[in-house]
Amino acid sequence: MGKKKSHNNNNKKSEAVRPQETEIKKETEEMQENAEEKKEEAPDTVPAADFEALKKEYDTQKDQFLRMAAEYDNFRKRTEKEKLSTYDNAIAVAVEAFLPVVDNFALALDAGQNMPEEFRKGLELIQKKIEASLEKLHVKTFGERGEKFDPDYHNAISRVDDPEIEEDHIATVYQKGFQLNEKVIRHAMVQISNGNQ
Repeated sequence: MGKKKSHNNNNKKSEAVRPQETEIKKETEEMQENAEEKKEEAPDTVPAADFEALKKEYDTQKDQFLRMAAEYDNFRKRTEKEKLSTYDNAIAVAVEAFLPVVDNFALALDAGQNMPEEFRKGLELIQKKIEASLEKLHVKTFGERGEKFDPDYHNAISRVDDPEIEEDHIATVYQKGFQLNEKVIRHAMVQISNGNQ
C-alpha cells in the first residue's frame, strides 16, 4: 500500500509541473511571433536618397572630427614647445646673471699661480662644483684656441698674425661662450688668426 501512495504523489507532482511548462512554452512562442512581426515591419534596406544624405552627413562629421583632432594635436605640440622654451629662457637668464662671477673666479685662478697649494686646490674644487652645476642645467662652454671661427657663436674683436693657428680660426679667447642646448647664452669673445702672412 505504501508503494501505491508514493506513485500517486509522483503523478500529482508531475501534474503540478506541467501547467508551468505549458505557460513557459506559450510565452516563448509569443515572443518568437512578436520578433518575427517586428522583422517584417522593419525595412531591410534604406532608400537610396536617405542613404546618400546619411553618407554626406557622416563624411561632414568625419571631416570636422579629423580637423579638430589635427588642431588639437598642433595646439598640444605648440604648448609643449612653449613650455620648454619658457623653461630654457628662465635658466638662460639665471645663468647669464652668474656668468660675471664664473669669469672672475676663472681669472682669480689664472692670476694666482703663486698662491699656496692648499688654497689653490680649494679654489679648483669650487670651480669644479660650479662646472658640475652648469652641466646639470645642460649649459656648455665653447670658444677654445684653434676652433674654427663661427659668427653664430663667436664675437671677433680683432685679428692677429699667428703662424701656429690656421686662418679664420681662434687665436686667443678673451671670454668663453656659454650655451643651453642650442640657445647661445653668451657669445665667446675671441681674436682671430690671419694664418701665415
